[in-house]
Amino acid sequence: MTTKEIRAVLWDFGGVILSSPFEAFNRYETAQGLPLDHIRQVNATNPDSNAWALLERNDISPAEFDDLFATESHALGHRVPGADVLALLSGEVRPHMVAALDTVIASGYATACLTNNVVNNVPDPTPRQAEVAAIMKKFDHVVESSKVGCRKPEPRFYEIACELLNVSPDECVFLDDLGINLKPAAAMGMRTIKVGDSFAALAELSGHLGLSF
Repeated sequence: MTTKEIRAVLWDFGGVILSSPFEAFNRYETAQGLPLDHIRQVNATNPDSNAWALLERNDISPAEFDDLFATESHALGHRVPGADVLALLSGEVRPHMVAALDTVIASGYATACLTNNVVNNVPDPTPRQAEVAAIMKKFDHVVESSKVGCRKPEPRFYEIACELLNVSPDECVFLDDLGINLKPAAAMGMRTIKVGDSFAALAELSGHLGLSF
């Protein structure tokens, strides 16, 4: 079977361009005397219909998420207010990932950011939010779950990205830090890279594109 040439690179944001929020979750859990990965366990329970999924599709407000996540986490043994979780989502920008994005763009590849996110109604952005917004402007397109009404790993989310870029899935390589998000992308024909060690992920991307990062 002939492999199509890669025309587009799709990037997750949190956990790829930004450091993973899971690190912040673990710090919170340690400080609160909670079992490690309790928050991830809550997010992984009923993942298509839980508070997290509803918020990322913009089906509930942050205030409703606060209560619903607390209820769901309590049912699993330890109550965590949803507002506490939202406060932990701001990862640190990885400059080497931003530099790699710049190299990919300069080399002529189409780019899109595929992010499960929540609505942000802050009227005056913080310096960090302004930094994130500047990075977002680099992409040809940004596909946000809170705006399109679906989320990773729903196949429609990936289809939207391909339609916006006018590419087929087998012309894409997709970087994400969660295997559950990569699985449907791979099933559609995308080449996928799981981002754990970000430098190792860039080495893998280099192998696909023939670029040096």
